[in-house]
Amino acid sequence: MLIDIHAHLEMDNFNKDRNDVIRRAKDSGIGYILNAGSDLEGCRKAVELSASDPIIYASVGIHPHEVKDIENNTYDEIRRLAREIKVVAYGEIGLDYHYDLSPREIQQRCFREQIEIAKELKLPIIVHSREARDDTLKILDEADAKKVGGIMHCFSGDIDMAKMTISMGFYISVAGPVTFKKAEELKDMVKKIPIENLLIETDSPYLAPEPFRGKRNEPSYLRHIAEKIAGLTGLTFEDVSRVTSLNAMKLLKIGRIDEEGVIAYKIRDSLYLNITTRCTNHCDFCVRYYTDFVTGYNLRLKKEPSIDEVIKSIGDPKSYKEIVFCGYGEPLIRLDLVKAVSSWIKERGGMVRINTNGQGNLIHRRNILPELKGLVDSISISLNADRADIYDEVCHPEFGEKTFEAMKDFIIEAKRYIPEVGVTVITLPKVDINACEQMAKEWGVKFRIRELNVVGQ
Repeated sequence: MLIDIHAHLEMDNFNKDRNDVIRRAKDSGIGYILNAGSDLEGCRKAVELSASDPIIYASVGIHPHEVKDIENNTYDEIRRLAREIKVVAYGEIGLDYHYDLSPREIQQRCFREQIEIAKELKLPIIVHSREARDDTLKILDEADAKKVGGIMHCFSGDIDMAKMTISMGFYISVAGPVTFKKAEELKDMVKKIPIENLLIETDSPYLAPEPFRGKRNEPSYLRHIAEKIAGLTGLTFEDVSRVTSLNAMKLLKIGRIDEEGVIAYKIRDSLYLNITTRCTNHCDFCVRYYTDFVTGYNLRLKKEPSIDEVIKSIGDPKSYKEIVFCGYGEPLIRLDLVKAVSSWIKERGGMVRINTNGQGNLIHRRNILPELKGLVDSISISLNADRADIYDEVCHPEFGEKTFEAMKDFIIEAKRYIPEVGVTVITLPKVDINACEQMAKEWGVKFRIRELNVVGQ
């Protein structure tokens, strides 16, 4: 499923074939469309359209082009429309200094006023910002827009603006220009922003993606945007559609979000096995402390799966590049299951990787690495610090001060039994990345840096 979080199907451009456009959207896999109002009449039509089809929802607000025409009763009417059952956002609102169709001081005042209304209504906002970076950021901050969060619609800012708005609780929405040949800055931003912070849109009837550039845009073209993002990020189309749809559903409170934690989940061409939520570290940066989801999958298990349940969830091991023991907990806590499932995978021609905190020997009070020989093709250990005191400070290991040295011994010993050994380091301010890389070189193991808050790599 794909979700188009910004379209204008109420506009006259669709009067002749609106029903056909909606049908094509459904046929192309569009699950929901958020139809955004721009002026008072457009808001009325957006709400009316949302009542006509189950896949269409509405947002209401006055576009910066139109704020010069706001009258005494405009906001009262917007408030009335906003209380309709399928209105799930407020906007699009914001600043447009490219055309300046409304005086800038009026744009700024009305932007602030509409943020206050959105906060009153408890609706996320849809922000239009064109050539108005600094004033947009200033108003969002001063108006405390983080209380509702929202969407940076058809984003055209720089990477710093993206990061600043994400820190305020906003998603970055990517539209057709990401497919344009000269949109290098936008493409670079997409590569650097975690997919968990992205949404996709068409902004129909505007900004049709390649290969339809110059034609009237419509929601059925959304697939081309998702495919482009997949190519830029190294994810699959399925990954992009799954995660961006979950992002939209969480923000807009539409659709049905899975409440059951999954055992097996596919990212790119690898299958990951989520076998426990227990861990002997309590890392400050761990994703499980602020969300149930990783790359669109719910990993919050209600109970630990059995060996048979894990095997059943895999299917054909040869269907994947590798099968990775990696979920919300430390997989080597369940050593017997890891060994049994790995043996089953290897017998059927599959490849096995383990992502671990390197505390397996401490957990089981013996050297477990000989038991993994022949069962595991590669192992990735979370190093995450160059010194024991820093490790203790950021990872809070249950085994205390001895943990760091024991983990280092585990890394070195692993080379005797597992063909490929690597370590990873999270980009934390207190961690000396260069020192960690030098340690990996001395041990003769692979080294990889993971950006903070980027998971599923």
